[in-house]
Amino acid sequence: MQKAAKIRLLALDVDGVLTDGRLYFAEDGQELKTFDTQDGHGIKILQQSGVICAIITGRNTKLVERRTKNLGITHLLQGREDKLVALRELSAELGIALDNMAYVGDDWPDLPAIRAAGLGVAVANAHNELHTHADYVTRLEGGRGAVREVCDLLLKAQHKYDAALAPYLEH
Repeated sequence: MQKAAKIRLLALDVDGVLTDGRLYFAEDGQELKTFDTQDGHGIKILQQSGVICAIITGRNTKLVERRTKNLGITHLLQGREDKLVALRELSAELGIALDNMAYVGDDWPDLPAIRAAGLGVAVANAHNELHTHADYVTRLEGGRGAVREVCDLLLKAQHKYDAALAPYLEH
């Protein structure tokens, strides 16, 4: 909770974190992904609380671009195999120290960013090696509420959870 209290930017991998990691391809070559709506709502609430959200992914798809736009995420780094380099670029661009960043991943390409971030997070169904190096391992799986769990953790650690929930309890 102490590390989570300092986070100003949450960076997320896509496949295996925002999705269940499965890739669906139609006959015509179209790629399909499933996103969890609770993850999306958590991202929106977290951004409203003042935490910046970013996506760093090794793949490059219009689908992720559209999902990012729908969630109001302005920092999208696609086609980035080296997640740590991308995280450092965000740090330099936004003037936010790595210690004030959280990174959520699920597989080996995410390890350097997880280890460098102030709060390194592995989703429950991440490769075991990530569990060893992460500061926090979610109870929920990638694409199935893990990102929402991280958003709620950050909101609670920063004492913003109750204020975010209040408007939904007024009716």
